[in-house]
Amino acid sequence: MRSLLHVATLTLAVAAILFSGAAGVAQPRFPQSEPSPAAVVSQTIGITKVTVDYHRPGVKGRPVWGKLVPFGEVWRAGANENTTISFSDPVMIEGKALPSGTYGLHMIPTEGEWTVIVSRNATSWGSYFYDKAEDVFRVPVKPRITDQQEWLSYEFTDLTDSSAVLLLRWEKLAIPVTVTVDTRSVILAHVKNEHLRGMAGFTWQGFNQAAAFCLANNINLDEAMRWADQSIAINPNFNNLRVKAGLLEKAGKKQEADALREQSMKFATEADINTLGYQYMNAGKMKEALEAFKKNVKDHPDSWNVYDSLAEAYEKSGEKKLAMENYSQALKRVQDAANKKRITETLAKLGAK
Repeated sequence: MRSLLHVATLTLAVAAILFSGAAGVAQPRFPQSEPSPAAVVSQTIGITKVTVDYHRPGVKGRPVWGKLVPFGEVWRAGANENTTISFSDPVMIEGKALPSGTYGLHMIPTEGEWTVIVSRNATSWGSYFYDKAEDVFRVPVKPRITDQQEWLSYEFTDLTDSSAVLLLRWEKLAIPVTVTVDTRSVILAHVKNEHLRGMAGFTWQGFNQAAAFCLANNINLDEAMRWADQSIAINPNFNNLRVKAGLLEKAGKKQEADALREQSMKFATEADINTLGYQYMNAGKMKEALEAFKKNVKDHPDSWNVYDSLAEAYEKSGEKKLAMENYSQALKRVQDAANKKRITETLAKLGAK
């Protein structure tokens, strides 16, 4: 009897403990809309991704600047949690260098020039726990008047392959922050640290792409020459021999470059010469383009495409008769309906001129 009573008492005690503990468990969060909803905006500049994570307060008929958002005080540049900005690669903010990473974004509004603050702390709640000692830097910016904007927003404007303007818009003000990227250096860093350390590092194409990028952008030329040599060692061909020739010419070794270009022609396919011809044509070198396309006609007389390309070069050179002759040769050989239709229409237009 005492044993049963002991068990019953113990059971009641455990239940009481569990019940009292349950009262201290946090309430589950009920899903509901927020007065200042969350938003994310991203933009790729070159290959660098820039992302702003923020909350969007509304004007809602309230006086904003100098009232809702006081002048002369650090502001979270949004609502709720810290507004953050992240970069996949190093950038410049208004001319100030910034490593890749995620940062807190704050601003100090005034009636005139504003201050943009980039903070190492990206996890605090708003600006309530802002600490100036955590600043990476501060930069001045000039706001401008804009159309009424009910909900605070960030957007990217004036995009190029190396820059963009991050624009905060709210009420009737726009605050521009210029972000610039040394895209060539960023790409080169990715080539060295990722591209050539992955599968591309086992292929002639990978090394050739790296060397060709440097040649086109006139950077890192000594290392590019080594990459070209590695590509050729794996598989000598028209493409990598031409890239090395270009690098030799940059180094002032024109005779060696010319000899290598001559050697590359032994490896050239119809597609290689066709591509070379269009490269010449797009660069305005019509004489060289015509020579390339003529070579392709001589070497591949059964291909409709070689006549089509030569005809296009003659057309661009204003030689209508020769253009029509070669379009006619292409039409005799082409099989697919879409190109037949295009060439037929081109001939009709030339004949009508």
